[in-house]
Amino acid sequence: MVDVFSDAKRSEIMSRVRSRGNKATELRLIEILRANRIVGWRRSSAIFGRPDFVFAKARVAIFVDGCFWHGCREHRSIPKANEEFWRKKIAGNRVRDRRVNKALSEAGWYVLRIWQHELSNPAAVVRRVHVALAGVAPK
Repeated sequence: MVDVFSDAKRSEIMSRVRSRGNKATELRLIEILRANRIVGWRRSSAIFGRPDFVFAKARVAIFVDGCFWHGCREHRSIPKANEEFWRKKIAGNRVRDRRVNKALSEAGWYVLRIWQHELSNPAAVVRRVHVALAGVAPK
């Protein structure tokens, strides 16, 4: 379908669209954590990288990464419209993720990244969280 707006007008319109975060994926992880009585986590922490969930005592930071925005190898897809922009954007997100992982690890945190598609297997997610919280996760 042909866009009815010029590139400049479409850019202006899209620049006004504000992110709502990855609310659906975060809510799904909350359901999983609560169903499995995993407690002690907090959201909206001011820790570097802004983890989605933080277990401060265990020093575990959890990020729930959307398959599209973080370039999941199983589910990545690049829109055909403005393809170069999207490639750069997703590549930049992946670079930032690695930088955050490194900084948090060096500060003594264990970083757990859960892909959006992994939330469909709650048992596997719970295992990974338990391993991280038990302190047996590789640092």
